[in-house]
Parts: sequence; structure tokens; C-alpha cells
Amino acid sequence: MAILVNKDTRVLVQGITGREGEFHTKLMLEYGTKIVAGVTPGKGGQTVHGVPVFDSVREAVDAVGPINVSIVFVPAPFAADAILEALDAGIKGVVIITEGIPVQDMLKVARAFEIAGNDRWFIGPNCPGVITPGECKVGIMPAQVFTPGRIGVVSRSGTLTYEVVAELTKAGFGQSTCVGIGGDPIIGLNFVEVLRRFNDDPQTDAVVLIGEIGGTDEEEAAAFIASEMRKPVVAFVAGKTAPEGKRMGHAGAIIMGRMGTAQSKIEAFQKAGVPVADLPAQIPELLKQVLS
Repeated sequence: MAILVNKDTRVLVQGITGREGEFHTKLMLEYGTKIVAGVTPGKGGQTVHGVPVFDSVREAVDAVGPINVSIVFVPAPFAADAILEALDAGIKGVVIITEGIPVQDMLKVARAFEIAGNDRWFIGPNCPGVITPGECKVGIMPAQVFTPGRIGVVSRSGTLTYEVVAELTKAGFGQSTCVGIGGDPIIGLNFVEVLRRFNDDPQTDAVVLIGEIGGTDEEEAAAFIASEMRKPVVAFVAGKTAPEGKRMGHAGAIIMGRMGTAQSKIEAFQKAGVPVADLPAQIPELLKQVLS
């Protein structure tokens, strides 16, 4: 079943004629993703790797039929307008790869999705995307480290996701779906919302959660796991050696008092009965323990 995307997902690429859009369109197509259209204003009528390009999302939908998910490679100053255009055209999910989108713009986007209803969702910004191994890749992750299986992965960090998944694959743990939610202050789907989907997915047996310092998303995830999660969860929290009060990498990775530290997150998970790995390489062994 997987969550968010599968072999039948029809994908639109916004910013398809740009360097990143064109490059990753090629890789997604090679993976088997059904990319049915692209959009770049003023470039309508062209094709990119055989994908027709349109001037607007509405034109694309009218021409090719229903589109389930859009992936956004549009530059940061124009990204919010592109996201809202996809939402207005009826696309259910949006994956936002773009980094550096102003917080004010993302507040408008988040509010628009809230008004649109619970069946609409977005991931990111500043994220690697989502992949259901063997079926569909909507993002920029290196496909070779993923393999089909029954372990869900949700992460705030792109590169840590790849490292952890490589360890899982090496240990024989394939993945049902892997979701990179991004590390900006304002994001779409958070840990709790992705955990809820994995909880309801019959093809996911356990979940690996990769957190980092900053914010309270991990503490909220721990509370959800303790109260509602029916499947085992294993966690890793990056940033234990971060200097106090410093932002580290992601825009959202800022510590506020005691909240948001690696230690507060680890303690919250442990209190919820979630094993926490000290190193990514330890995650497969912890999975074996919780699944035995």
C-alpha cells in the first residue's frame, strides 16, 4: 500500500526546465516515476526528457488529466506562488525541494493548505522528498540505497536519511516508504502526521524516526507514540554535541531553553518506550530487538 506515493502516482514537475528540475526529472523517470507534465511559465510547448511542458499548472491538468502530486524546483522568491498554483489546480500533494523560501511565504502556504482541508498535504520545503522503493520517487534522494520492504522512515535530515537507509538495506531491512519532512521552521507534514499514516499502513511493520535539535516536533512525536502508536518505533537524534543556543545546519535547528536539545528529545523518546540509537549504524540492531 505504502503512504503518500505509489506506482500509480501521476507527477507534475514545477520548474522542469531549470538545471535542478531537468536533472532530477531524468532520474525520477529512470526510477519509474510517472511524470506526466512539467510547468515553466513562458516555456510551454517544449519537452524535457519526453515530458510535455506547459505555461501553467491549470493548462497541464487540462491537457494531461488528473495529477496527484507536484514536485517544486522553483527558485525561492517564486516558490510560494508555484505551490499555491498547484493547490488551486486541485493537486492533492506538493513536495517542495526548494530551500531558502521566506518564512512569511511559508506561513501563507501553510494557511492555504489548512483551509483546503485534510486531504491536501505538502512536504518540505528544503527536503529530499518521498520515495516508495521500487514504485515511485518524488525527490532528489539517491535511489540506489533504497530497497522495497516493510520499514517506514521519516526524517528531518536528508543526508542522514540516506546514511540510515543504507544501513537498513545492508542489514536486510527494506523500506515501505521514506519521507524527508525538511528542517525549516514552517513545514508541511510533521512527524506526528507521518507516523499516523505509517500506523494505518498494513505494509509497514515498524518505523525509524530521524530527528535533530531544534523545535519540539520530536517531543510531540514521542507523546503520540506513547498514546496512539501501535507499531514499534526506533529513533536517532542528531546534534548531541551542538553548542548551546546555536543553529546547526537547518533553519529550524535552534534550541530554546531546555526544549529542543538533543537530550530533551532523547529523554522524551525513552520515556515513551522508544529505543534511541547513539549512532546510525546501531539502528538495524535496535529494529531486530523491537521486532523480535
